[in-house]
Amino acid sequence: MAQTTYLELSEDTGSAHKFYEVTLDDNQMTVRYGRIGDAGQSKTTTYADAAKAQADATKKIGEKVRKGYAPAVQGQRAARSVTRRQIVSQRSTAKTAPVLWKYRSGAPAFGIFIDDDVCMVGNERGAITVLRHDATVERQFQLPDGVKCIVADDAWIYAGCDDGNVYDLSGKVPRLAYAIAPDIDIYWLDIHDGILGVSDAKGGVCSIDHEDEFLWRRQGRGAAGWMVRCDATAVHHGHSRGVTSYDWRTGDELWHQETKGAVLFGWQEQDSVYAGMSSNSVLQFHKNGRAGVTYRCDDTIFSNATAPDGRYVFAGDYRSSVYCFAADGTRLWKLGTGCGSAYSMQYHDEKLYIVTTDGSLACIDASESAVRAAEQGVVPDFVDVKAPSAMTSVAPSTTVEIAHDPADGIVVECVQEGARLRIRVVSEGYHRDWQVQFPKGIREPGARYVVSSVRESARGGFYRALGDIRKLV
Repeated sequence: MAQTTYLELSEDTGSAHKFYEVTLDDNQMTVRYGRIGDAGQSKTTTYADAAKAQADATKKIGEKVRKGYAPAVQGQRAARSVTRRQIVSQRSTAKTAPVLWKYRSGAPAFGIFIDDDVCMVGNERGAITVLRHDATVERQFQLPDGVKCIVADDAWIYAGCDDGNVYDLSGKVPRLAYAIAPDIDIYWLDIHDGILGVSDAKGGVCSIDHEDEFLWRRQGRGAAGWMVRCDATAVHHGHSRGVTSYDWRTGDELWHQETKGAVLFGWQEQDSVYAGMSSNSVLQFHKNGRAGVTYRCDDTIFSNATAPDGRYVFAGDYRSSVYCFAADGTRLWKLGTGCGSAYSMQYHDEKLYIVTTDGSLACIDASESAVRAAEQGVVPDFVDVKAPSAMTSVAPSTTVEIAHDPADGIVVECVQEGARLRIRVVSEGYHRDWQVQFPKGIREPGARYVVSSVRESARGGFYRALGDIRKLV
């Protein structure tokens, strides 16, 4: 008869809200794990005999208990609340935009990240696809839950998911970087120098440090905070009643601006934040709290972005149109996407990239010549990008390669401090008392690891591990 051990790790004021289940059936062991309330992922292993299966099961259960898991009754704890934006996307009546290529991810998509090398889209099924600018599909990640957003922080790229986890995508495989408290129904998140800002369904906002511990947590002035943007001094929060800015260290309110209508998205440049509004506009606010330019659109705005320094301001409405404005508020053009309403967008090198309600990542030629031609009804034949059928998605991993020689990296050590496992640098030339931001799922008490490099945070006081990680034996 099969024997099942069910464990949960849930911290009311902390970050964990997950289960781990081991089922033994003769010489087979099935491990199932994931977010409490979900079906999770499972893997079955067959052993030479029942004794070997029992030994491995005992080992795995012991490892989890040492990490704080405890026996539980399945179903007694509620699942984390997940809210996804619902848009009944309408067809645009504007001329069609000059789309160069389009990739269908398979589900509505929020997550987008564009830099000089890659274009990334993350959808509500947890799939992240990485493409080159020539529309070649390079690789795919499969995360355990829907992708809320993809954000960059210096050399690090993170994906925030519905399960409350934030995964570091900077290495060969995704690693768990942050785990957000289960009572937070995440709407959006952003990160700057390792400090995470999170907004939620109830209008709350919080700041979380490099070890996913709260710096502060506040109930905002409104509800439904779809905008949070972080910089070196503040966390900027957009909600149902306007935009509020908080000191990133203390949570003290720096300024607040009431708005007509609710904030439904947000973008920032060095000196300004830009709020996409339900009241058919994008509003600029200088980071000292002074109101700036209003960019007037024709319908409710669900996404917006800017060219560097706010030279151009872009917006996407629920009728599948995209807009471009000059910095002074002059509307330059309005065109239809042809692939749904833009959930999120980013501008890069004269191209506007959007992710949409039908799950597409589309590359729009935003150069003046291409736009003028599109306004006359002349658009290029876009490339319909297909993912290679044999491509394997890389899932988050807690497995690390083994290193026997630390000569080509920085050695760090895992130490137990109360209920927490901390990481500190062992190699010479570093502050031994500083913590290291390091993936959660691979930490073992007393273990040493070799990382490619360790960088001091811009604010100082802790280090951040970058690159591939190997366990030193």
